[in-house]
Amino acid sequence: MFLAALCLLIMGVNVWVLIDHLLTIDIPPALLYTMKIRIMHYLFNVMMTWGIILEKLRICSMPALFQTLHDTLLIKRSYNVEVTQLCFGEIPVRLFQPKAASSGLRRGMIFYHGGSGIIGSLECYHSFCSLLTKKTDSVILAVGYRKLPAYPHPYGIQDCIAASIHFLKDPKAYGVDPSRVVLCGDSMGGTAVAVILQNVLGRPDLPRIRAQILIYPVLQLVNLQLPSHLQNHNVPFITRNLLLNCLCRYLNIDSSWKDALLTGAFIPPDIWMKYKKFVGSDNIPEKFRKNIQQPEFPGPFNKAAYLEAKHFLDVGISPLVADDEVIAQLPEALLVSMNRDIFRDDTLLYKKRLEEQGVLVTWYNLEDGFHGCILLFHKILSFPCTWSIINAIVSFTKGI
Repeated sequence: MFLAALCLLIMGVNVWVLIDHLLTIDIPPALLYTMKIRIMHYLFNVMMTWGIILEKLRICSMPALFQTLHDTLLIKRSYNVEVTQLCFGEIPVRLFQPKAASSGLRRGMIFYHGGSGIIGSLECYHSFCSLLTKKTDSVILAVGYRKLPAYPHPYGIQDCIAASIHFLKDPKAYGVDPSRVVLCGDSMGGTAVAVILQNVLGRPDLPRIRAQILIYPVLQLVNLQLPSHLQNHNVPFITRNLLLNCLCRYLNIDSSWKDALLTGAFIPPDIWMKYKKFVGSDNIPEKFRKNIQQPEFPGPFNKAAYLEAKHFLDVGISPLVADDEVIAQLPEALLVSMNRDIFRDDTLLYKKRLEEQGVLVTWYNLEDGFHGCILLFHKILSFPCTWSIINAIVSFTKGI
């Protein structure tokens, strides 16, 4: 009897997730292999839902379940490169080095993975870093920062900063030319790239970073009503609902403040007047905001919401709002955005800021790309957009 009830429960939850997926998720025609995306996003939601259920039952946390399944199910390959497990203090890192001998020091890359502080790990990005090492003939250091459930912000970014400084103080020890170090990250890893660059600027004890590579990065949490948020709020794999849930978890905000975050009610009028020129929707090119009914933003100021979420306005979380003097010192950039991604406009705004301050930018905006696709390049899980990103990174890196 218990077994039958359990089976019914499992089937009921899975069917409910399927119905919700079919009723709410929008997969635009521009995204290729729509059925494959639907199946993958459904499975993603099933894992997320069961994680939440088990969390409420106090069996295990949602992040712990998701991380375990994610690391177990993803294919892991080393692509004939040398991989070394290290620890910088208590921070686990993974060093990827070409096996072929080199006549001199190689270019180096520090890589920060995405995952909203909930998923993502050295394990699930192992194949990607290995492939990138082989194709670019570079040394790659991947940083395994702390995540939820035990470590909300700022533990993760603190680990990334500490590991980066440790590496940059003696890159030659790892066979890396100090003048050719690139910082690279996807999604929240892109946030880490921007934040770390601003933290190490002008330090005489560290080499100057040669370039930055940001793949569909998250660069500001001030304006969540940008055109890309309105256009793509139900497009896989980051929907508006998932975004708000992740933000509340990772930044330790009570979920009752979701509406205030979404409407910008936590932003004081004087701060908005300062930041509007950086993150206002008017900064997005017209072709990316056609047929969008832009709501009034920000909403009426709520002081209680500000006291709860004022750290969203800090450059440590929203590096896009740094002063012009800081942005002007940043290195050459490769920026990759997905046209049907909720975070597309973060990249467009960053591109605008960099170019206005004279920083050289190479930009790719993929029509067939979706958030999180960078890991999907294995056989039946492969997508053309993933290889477009990989090829762009390889071409850019080889030019360093």
